[in-house]
Amino acid sequence: MSKLSNLFATLKLLIVYITLGPAVGIVGIPWTLLTKNITWLYWASMWVTRAGVRASGIEVRHLGFDNIPTGRACIFMCNHVSNLDPPILVPAIPTRCSVLLKKELMNIPILGTAMHMGGFIPVERGHRRDAAQATVAAATKAIAGGLNIVVFPEGTRAIDGRLSTFKKGPFFLAMGTGAPIIPVAISGTETMMRKGSSLIMPGVATIQMLPVIEPADYPSREELMAAVHKAIAAALPERMKPVTPVA
Repeated sequence: MSKLSNLFATLKLLIVYITLGPAVGIVGIPWTLLTKNITWLYWASMWVTRAGVRASGIEVRHLGFDNIPTGRACIFMCNHVSNLDPPILVPAIPTRCSVLLKKELMNIPILGTAMHMGGFIPVERGHRRDAAQATVAAATKAIAGGLNIVVFPEGTRAIDGRLSTFKKGPFFLAMGTGAPIIPVAISGTETMMRKGSSLIMPGVATIQMLPVIEPADYPSREELMAAVHKAIAAALPERMKPVTPVA
């Protein structure tokens, strides 16, 4: 597909977000402040997010969604290969989510305000212990309030599309809360918006929800982390599996 076609696909997504996003924020933020209820703002935002993805020519396949338990807040842990992963994954989850995301995104006008009101959790890059503890505390509070958590445990996008190593933070959260983990394998997006590029190549993205992993079944954080990594690696296509085989 030509660069011109990719440019048009990108512009279509941006047009949807630029026209509909602020409108939802202008209506939804005051409504939420007035009613103290985030529900309309959250789902309207998810609708706009899905609309932008569809407008860009991306088709999303959903597999294994019957693995999501009902009545329990879960931690969705997904591999990360593209900036398209969050807007494709989060709206697909049938109940409300909080997302661990880069702190800088919370500074975007209107969007940042809406994400803050929606309970999204900023993550500060680096190795500051107090910042990591604050993130875990905020995520623990969100789970206790009934929200799912979406996290990309690799911490950053993989350049080559292959699954890389996980950060420990999400597994402190899982062990501390006991919330069930839903491993998620996402594929297709690694060719749609490559790291370092802002252009979108239309295509088919696949979200596969894998069977629940219960933190209580694992005696250590390391064993839990290995189990989640192995589950995601096994579900990914060969081109996305880790270079070093999972033990």
